[in-house]
Amino acid sequence: MKSARITNPRTNTTINIQIADTFFSKFRGLMFRKEIPANYGLILSERSESILNTSIHMLFMQFNITALWLDQNMTVVDKCVAKKWHLAYASHKPAMHVLELHENQDTNFSIGDSLHLHTATGTV
Repeated sequence: MKSARITNPRTNTTINIQIADTFFSKFRGLMFRKEIPANYGLILSERSESILNTSIHMLFMQFNITALWLDQNMTVVDKCVAKKWHLAYASHKPAMHVLELHENQDTNFSIGDSLHLHTATGTV
């Protein structure tokens, strides 16, 4: 997986993330980890916007997370605090990415926020 940073200019929040863009990395997600740091996240990316393809499950999770659904422009279209062992969560609007963060990051992001993805090749 590639490493990157994501920022929310509205709240001046920066999170170190890994990009899950293969079937296996998206399937594994954060399963079986005991915890994640407060400034860490995982972004699951799809090739096009979808509600079904960006749904997540929380089976085998040991902790709650903040889940943000982002459209192709990296704008937050939905969010929730996903509870461990809950069967499934889905966005109310089509999304291209799901950003999984520490549960405490919930207050740093709102629907409508435009996020910036900083990779080794530049800012998206």
